[in-house]
This record gives sequence, C-alpha cells and structure tokens, in this order.
Amino acid sequence: MLDNQSDGNPAPTVTPAVNALAEKKLERDPEAQKIWRKLAVRRLLSALTLLLALLLFLWWLPYTSRRLLVTSIVANRQLIVMLLGFGLIMMSLLWSAGQRLDVWMFKAINSRGTRPKWVDNVMWGITQLGTVGFIAPVIVLFYVAGRPRFAIDLTLGTLTLLLLVTIIKAIADRARPFNLLLETKVIGWKAAGLSFPSGHTTQSFFMATITINYFRLPLAAAVLLYAIALTVGVTRVYLGAHYPRDVMAGAILGIIWGTMGVIIAPYI
Repeated sequence: MLDNQSDGNPAPTVTPAVNALAEKKLERDPEAQKIWRKLAVRRLLSALTLLLALLLFLWWLPYTSRRLLVTSIVANRQLIVMLLGFGLIMMSLLWSAGQRLDVWMFKAINSRGTRPKWVDNVMWGITQLGTVGFIAPVIVLFYVAGRPRFAIDLTLGTLTLLLLVTIIKAIADRARPFNLLLETKVIGWKAAGLSFPSGHTTQSFFMATITINYFRLPLAAAVLLYAIALTVGVTRVYLGAHYPRDVMAGAILGIIWGTMGVIIAPYI
C-alpha cells in the first residue's frame, strides 16, 4: 500500500525561508518581486541560448534535409500553433498572476476534500504509464511482434524527449509544489528534480500521438489513447508532483514530439 502523507503524517518539510518566499511572491512583495525578476531574466537568457543552439543545429543539417524538414513542419499548421502554445505557457511562468492561478488550481485538485485510500492507489498506478519502466516493455513488445521500425522510432523519440524535458526543466528552474506549499498532499514518494514540464505527461502524450499517427488509428481509438494520457497528467497534480501548467505544457510538448517523430522518421 502507498504511504499517503496527508493521512496523519506530517506535511512535506520545507524551510521557512522557502515557504515565506512563496507567500511573498503570491502577495507581490517588492523584495520577492525583485528576486522573481532576476529569475525571469535568467530563464529568458537560457531560452535564448536554447533557441540559438536549435538554429545552429538546423544550419548544420545538409541543405536538402533542412529544406524538407522545414517544409514539412510549416505544412503542419497545427504543429506551429502548438509550438506557440507551449511557448506562451512557458513564458507565463514569468508572471506572478499565473503562479497564483496555478496554485489555486493545484490546491483544488490536490489538497481539498478527503480521498479514499483506494483512489490514491489507483491514481499512483495510472501515473506509472508515463514512466520509462512502462515504455520499455512496450517497445520490446512491438519489436517482438514484428514492428521493429515502430519500436526504433519509439525508442529514439523517448530518449530524445527525455533529454529535451531535462533541458527545459533546467531552463524553467521551477521547484515542485511540495517544496513551496506546506499543505501539499504527496502520495507515494517525493519526485526528484524540477517541475516544469511534467515528464510523465509528456511521455504519455508522445506515445499516444506517435501510435495514432503510425498506425492511423480511428477516431475512437485516438480519443481513448488521449484520454489515458490526460488521466496520467491529472494524476501528477493529484499526487502532488506537478502544477497544472506543468501538465498542460507536458501534454502540448508530447503531441509536438510525437508529430515531429512522424515527420522526421523518413529522413532518418
């Protein structure tokens, strides 16, 4: 059985300084706002560095591959819209108003009301669908079932997505909610690392998107896979590991990466 830290156990430990800073941010304290602006500048510089690295990578590609890749991406207008959406969510991390709204939504899902133990167990089980421990057997299964190309594409996509999420987490530099909010209910164990975006959600939506596109699944199957991926995202907030914006960004990034995998696959 999972250990629910909200059932009679002490709340997650945070230092008074960290918790006070979080409260000051929400109250627009001038000193905290100064720190917030410094963090915003650092994140912006990191984002510009990542953009420069991406442009250098595109420049390094052979002209034919670069032209075909750019043409394919431009042809997918929904992909451009999602890229803009992800950028807006990431930029919203710089706004204290966005943080207050995120905290309110997080508390509504994570902290309010009482929850049966079996629900906690079910939510913890569902969240495992976004882990490498679940994806690895799926890859092996498809390889053994005679779909080696899909297994390879899924492997490359998963590994590169893990790297991309790690880079974005370092740029966003966002602490997990249980590090800032004393009333956070943590189910299971405290996840390591940073918060934005949600890696579990990203991987879930990536798997759903690449599977739907690769096998050209019907609408009903696509809706089912995305519903499962969305449920994984909800569990990340429920379990106390992520804010709602982490999940939203992870969903968009996963769909983008799955779509990109289908576009890039012919050129690999």
